[in-house]
Amino acid sequence: MDKYLIRKPHTQDSSPVQDSSLVQDSSHVQDSSSSSKRIRVDFNLENLPSDPGLRQKISSYHPNNHDEIRRYYLTKGPCQPVLDVFPVSYFSEKPRRFRSDWYKGRKWLEYSIEKDAAFCFYCYLFGRQDVGKQGGGETFVTKGFKLWNQVAKLDSHVGGVNSAHSQAVKKGEDLLMEKQHIQSVLVKQSNKDKQDYRVQLNAIVDCIRFLLCRGLAFRGHDESQDHNESINEVLQTAPKNCKLTHPEIQKDIVNAIASKTSKAIIKDLDNGFFSILVDESRDISVKEQMSLVLRYVNKKGTIIERFLGIVHVASTTALSLKCAIECLLCEHNLSLSNLRGQGYDGASNMQDDINGLKTLILKENKSAFYVHCFAHQLQLTLVAVAKNHINIAEFFYVVSNLVTVVGGSCKRRDALRDAQFVKIKEDLENGVCRSGQGLNQETNLKRPGDTRWGSYYGTILNLILMFSAVVDVLEIIEVLEIIEEDGLSDQKVEARSIIRSILSFEFVFALHLMKNILGITNELSIALQKKKKLGYISGRSQRNTQQKTNLHHYRVELFYTVIDMQLQELNNRFSEANTNLLLCMACLNPSNSFVAFDKEKLIRLAKFYPSDFLGTDILALDSQLQNYIFDMRSNDFFLELQGVSELIEKLVSTRKHETYPLVYLLVKLALTLPVATATVERNFLAMKYIKNELRNRMGDRWMNDCLMVYIEKDVACSIDNETIMQRFQNMKTRRRQL
Repeated sequence: MDKYLIRKPHTQDSSPVQDSSLVQDSSHVQDSSSSSKRIRVDFNLENLPSDPGLRQKISSYHPNNHDEIRRYYLTKGPCQPVLDVFPVSYFSEKPRRFRSDWYKGRKWLEYSIEKDAAFCFYCYLFGRQDVGKQGGGETFVTKGFKLWNQVAKLDSHVGGVNSAHSQAVKKGEDLLMEKQHIQSVLVKQSNKDKQDYRVQLNAIVDCIRFLLCRGLAFRGHDESQDHNESINEVLQTAPKNCKLTHPEIQKDIVNAIASKTSKAIIKDLDNGFFSILVDESRDISVKEQMSLVLRYVNKKGTIIERFLGIVHVASTTALSLKCAIECLLCEHNLSLSNLRGQGYDGASNMQDDINGLKTLILKENKSAFYVHCFAHQLQLTLVAVAKNHINIAEFFYVVSNLVTVVGGSCKRRDALRDAQFVKIKEDLENGVCRSGQGLNQETNLKRPGDTRWGSYYGTILNLILMFSAVVDVLEIIEVLEIIEEDGLSDQKVEARSIIRSILSFEFVFALHLMKNILGITNELSIALQKKKKLGYISGRSQRNTQQKTNLHHYRVELFYTVIDMQLQELNNRFSEANTNLLLCMACLNPSNSFVAFDKEKLIRLAKFYPSDFLGTDILALDSQLQNYIFDMRSNDFFLELQGVSELIEKLVSTRKHETYPLVYLLVKLALTLPVATATVERNFLAMKYIKNELRNRMGDRWMNDCLMVYIEKDVACSIDNETIMQRFQNMKTRRRQL
């Protein structure tokens, strides 16, 4: 037993030194065992940092996890971000910096944004500890190489064929070659077995794509026919330990599809500048999720908004969100230095001018301009300002009480539907309205929300549409036909008060006024309906007050006042920088033969981006704009354009972007700036579809992979099965080979 257990001393005669050493050794064994077990249990590939400057040594992980970690990094590839401007270091008073063209021919080279240093990808994964100072020693593994004035040392690190670096590269290649694994040697596989396995895996990939992309996965007609003819036989004869139906196998396949999809998006970005659209929301399991969307202009001149990923954030502070954004961008070799715009919904933790997310990013990149989502901006501004006017505030108060009383129970909602049904039936019989597909749908009153786009406008439209039915239901409540069953006698008085309010001209005028004001934001342009002018009686005493005509009250005190307050608030909510930025961008509009063109404003727009337009570029832009506008107005291809998005596509298709590169850059910057966060909102709708009540325990990585394939289904469907299968095979050591 002494071989396995350490006895506790029973007498005081035992040597204290010996006892302490025994206890120390025992605690060391226990700590080592518990530490090893803890690392093995808590190990998660999702938490592995992409930045080489933030990675822990491979030796710090449990030995059983080494190959899994190496495979993860090998399939992901080295971290090679392309920054617009790398940080400057001075050597002998001369500025030097890392250059992105050093990546060419050096697949092993990595760059750490965190440490501003270069690292070796393969030496980190497979480097030995006994190499001494060969090839820079630990410099390219832990410390980082920063001698930008001695680029030749990058090549000297590689060394000869038998150098430590070359051996590390060879180990990396061997790890991804399944044919050399001992498990592959022990399991003999014939050519027919390989062919059957390929057919089986190919069919599984198509099935998974079909389920995630909802029928848009099948692409090649001949390819699907090839495996459909023999798939039943292959599935029946497949080994029981390789059916490819285990949940982990399916998750690996989805991860392979999602990984290739995100790489295709990054490739389409082509190291260009971009904007980010960010928002956070809770999923079904009450976990705060942050969604990030990229907005950029691709090589064809098309505006693209792509889902990059969704990240679980334990804290929604601005600093936590910034760290999560940087980690997600770094994972895809992107950097904040190429950021040219930020788009949020206006939450305080994002738009605060002192410690908000936009401020933290602007401190690092002055060209990453923040634009409040226009849809949220208009919604919040119009509603908030309208409520500052006493008459309009009273109007919304009555509407809120009306929704509560009429829609407070299922019985009253049923009564409202019945009353509306009778009204529609009478209108159809009298020819007031017509029937047809999509007409006369069942509607109801919904409580408006300050942050829900168009919710106030929708409530007002429904109220106008169902006004007669609402009055009928309120009259029913007033005569106790429903109240007696519900036992809510206190609502009889409230119903009577609401009827008096909504039948007044004051309420009807405000109803249509707000319908038109909010309708402008919904691009409906509905004119204010004229109503018969009834007598206006103020709620206050008329004694010692100046008598006012109805026309003065409704035109000056109500209509003009509300409109002026809206305009003032909109001017206050847009900063001076953003206003100037948007006004300058409007000069790029090609409508009506470029009537909005203003060279001085466009030059001012270029000065907003000093990292993209240097001093000499500004001078060249002046001359280029003169030639550009003369060419555009005399070219028939550009006379009927209706927007900046059509302009940039036409510039690319006619190759004019090569003739006017600075103007093209200016147009790209204008289109890259985000306007609305609608894409992020749609991503959260997709999240509710993917992670619902029946799948509320879905992990973050699994949900992110499913969302990537589901949201970006057009990109996912463009990736061939062979690429996905190779990625799947390289993720782990598989029982069978392709």
